[in-house]
Amino acid sequence: MSDLNNWRTALDRTRRAAFGRLSALLGASELTPAVWEEMESLLLQADLGPQLTQQIITLLQQKSGAEGIIHRAGLDRALREFLAAKLGNAETAAFTQKPSVLLVAGVNGSGKTTSIAKLAHRFQREGKRVLLAAADTFRAAASDQLEVWAGRLGIEVIAGAPGSDPGAVAHDAARAALARNMDLLIVDTAGRQHTSYNLMEELKKVRRVLAKAVPGAPHHTWLVLDASTGQNALSQAKAFREAVAADGVILTKLDGSSKGGFVFRIRSEFGLPVLFVGLGEKVEDLAEFDPAAFLDGILGR
Repeated sequence: MSDLNNWRTALDRTRRAAFGRLSALLGASELTPAVWEEMESLLLQADLGPQLTQQIITLLQQKSGAEGIIHRAGLDRALREFLAAKLGNAETAAFTQKPSVLLVAGVNGSGKTTSIAKLAHRFQREGKRVLLAAADTFRAAASDQLEVWAGRLGIEVIAGAPGSDPGAVAHDAARAALARNMDLLIVDTAGRQHTSYNLMEELKKVRRVLAKAVPGAPHHTWLVLDASTGQNALSQAKAFREAVAADGVILTKLDGSSKGGFVFRIRSEFGLPVLFVGLGEKVEDLAEFDPAAFLDGILGR
């Protein structure tokens, strides 16, 4: 079960900046045009986007009824049910092949390498034999960072020299995972801006190399998004989904964002499930995404 206190703490800014104020407006003695306009403004501030915002406003206006205001609890319930439907059910990724290959992508500063360490720790605790590939060869500090984390966890890293071919590193790591009968290979890739054509092409090349080395690889491609970047994170999700068939999202820095509403758009606009959320700095602070806990965190219980 999720630690609801951790979720509530992480989502405090979003709750106070938008959804908490929205709940107060739903209890207004008179839902005037000005109140509806303020609701719309709050939802947009939370990065729900124009489409979802209009859907919510329309729904609540319908629920308020042509003859007057219904009880606030009814409006709160309608909002919660609508948002719950947009989030969908919790999803988990299956790693059935041995070795399974997980490719992790994201831009610099998103928390990608730290998230990989947290994932490795989590899967290691589940009894999986994990190998890491430091294919972010464009930035020497990335390999160093991954190796420091791996050293703490007792996990081996396959790395190359700074500036070396990331495809070659991925190939060597895949062959090592096969030879050593590993359960899971997690491949770190260069933190790249989604608008950089050359770097995105390099990422596609890494995918092709992995596919040649291990049948069906990569079996999953997850995108690390910095929750505090809001709309920009959505642009990244769109670009990575199209370029490298990303099939899941890891959210970081949720506690530093007042724009948690963009989580709903990841699912509704791009069809990408949020799989994990970073709720703290420790290696253990990577939680499976819990839609109910997320809703409680932004709306209150």
